[in-house]
Amino acid sequence: MHRRRSAFTVSSAAALAVAAPLLTGCGNDAHPGSAAVVDGDRITMSQLQSRVGEVRDAQNEQPQAAQLVQRSGQLTRATLDTMIREQVVRAAADDAGVSVSRREIQKLRDELEKGAGGTKQFEAALLQQQAIAPSEIDKRIRMELEVRKLAESEGIDLQSPEGNEALTAKFAATAEKMKIDVNPRYGKWSTKQASLAAVKEPWLNDVSGKDAEREQQAQPGA
Repeated sequence: MHRRRSAFTVSSAAALAVAAPLLTGCGNDAHPGSAAVVDGDRITMSQLQSRVGEVRDAQNEQPQAAQLVQRSGQLTRATLDTMIREQVVRAAADDAGVSVSRREIQKLRDELEKGAGGTKQFEAALLQQQAIAPSEIDKRIRMELEVRKLAESEGIDLQSPEGNEALTAKFAATAEKMKIDVNPRYGKWSTKQASLAAVKEPWLNDVSGKDAEREQQAQPGA
């Protein structure tokens, strides 16, 4: 029996059992056309490329397009990592009885946009900082809220190294049960990092855009 998923979910991050093979191919007869299979649900190559294309289109509309594209050279792998992670977070939240409403997502987005100086500034900051296309922002905010609520329900302090370790262990355990298979063309799954190898993203990202603003101000000539 599979957990119910909402239309907003597609995601990234997990660990396979130590005794199981680290990587299972998905580009074979068992899972044709898949970038990954998460708990029996396929993330197709076309879904992955569509999401990558949305980011590239948004980047190419920016004045610093060449720089943004260069800084996100591993975009396809990072995007798949995120797509798997979203599903893992949703499953862990479901198991803990944690939910996020559309109203909560909009409330936080309104606050973040106001803090960034407007919608355009907010969207530009996330595109520069985390290669998030405007069309994907609500999904990322949903995951952010799920992580925060889950941590609160488990008594995990996200401000401490120990808390982050506990959170990673929580999601790794969830992902292990979900039997995540990744197409070899996108790399190997790291049990230690609980993510695709070479992708090192925190479970809780800064969706305020403040990191991007500080980074931009620190650049020469800024």
